[in-house]
Amino acid sequence: MTRFTRAELEAARDRLVPDVAADGLRVLFSGINPGLLTAATGHHFARPGNRFWPVLQLSGFTPRLLKPSEQQELLAYGLGITNVVARATARADELSAAEYVEGGRLLTAKVTRLRPRWLAVVGVTAYRAAFGERRAQVGPQERRIGDTRVWVLPNPSGLNAHWTAATMAEEFGRLREAASDRPGRPVTADPGR
Repeated sequence: MTRFTRAELEAARDRLVPDVAADGLRVLFSGINPGLLTAATGHHFARPGNRFWPVLQLSGFTPRLLKPSEQQELLAYGLGITNVVARATARADELSAAEYVEGGRLLTAKVTRLRPRWLAVVGVTAYRAAFGERRAQVGPQERRIGDTRVWVLPNPSGLNAHWTAATMAEEFGRLREAASDRPGRPVTADPGR
């Protein structure tokens, strides 16, 4: 992986990172917002300590560990990535309450347009702030966006010490099972499923 200087990372602040998305996905994962390394590389969940990519494999969403630079391969598995808030920051706590609410509104419009089977928000605090669901917990939600079901997953950041990769993989696996056309089987690369 390319090493970036502090100045190069700081120059990525407020950049937008394109979604990895298409119509009718099985699951559209939504991060909180891009970090500076993600913005500098253009690859979602790019920080080496982030557990998103390993947990996708451990949970059976992908048959092998994908690198952030291979993010476009997710589409073949019926998966995509977006963010609640589009602008890049060094830390999620730099976002305002208003940005979360506006992000929730924009994410709702995006989901309405793309019609994924499931929206999976990775981070219960972000979900609560964006959708005004103060008591939401990790797991499936009552909320629907059109026909799209909503699931809140634990934040895969390495800073989230409440969840291990193994316990995150269990929760991601519950969603994988719910989103699968063939329960009990991992998602395959067959886009015709």
